[in-house]
Amino acid sequence: MNTLFISFTTLAVALVVGLTPAPNDANHPENTPMEKSIYDFKLKDIDGNDVDFSSYKGKKLLLVNVASKCGYTPQYADLQELNEKYGDKVTILAFPANNFGGQEPGTHEDIKSFCTENYGVTFQLFEKISVKGVDKHPLYRWLSDKNLNGWNNAEPSWNFCKYFVNEKGELVKFFPSSTKPMDAEILALINA
Repeated sequence: MNTLFISFTTLAVALVVGLTPAPNDANHPENTPMEKSIYDFKLKDIDGNDVDFSSYKGKKLLLVNVASKCGYTPQYADLQELNEKYGDKVTILAFPANNFGGQEPGTHEDIKSFCTENYGVTFQLFEKISVKGVDKHPLYRWLSDKNLNGWNNAEPSWNFCKYFVNEKGELVKFFPSSTKPMDAEILALINA
């Protein structure tokens, strides 16, 4: 009886104050720990293997949302060239996404096959995620929310937007789709 009274009282106070208790669902945003650093993330690669981002500590990163049926898709060739020329200085992380015009409709197998057969991709491809909208992946929430990353609110406006993270794990630059991977500004960040 006392437990019921306390629960009712707690709920009544929450309603009066304008608060709603967090649901018991472990996936509810209020009940899931928020990643504080890029190194807190764990995602699956295109083959379904777990990748712990703590393995990228001390490395410069270029994160790109990619798609196979986009006007910017030829940037895969530029990303591969960047990987071949500067792979010792920067790690490219590519995230297939179907957020823009349905331009990445394929399965993980389709995406991997397309990338290797058409562009000889050897850089890191991840499983398909959402990079925008209500189902935005937590990694892209971190990349596009200044309260999480320290300064940037820009989220991808289309496929092949780029985020540059320095070797300290700090997000330092956002590049729109039109900025090619071999752009002088990206190369300057890599060589800094």
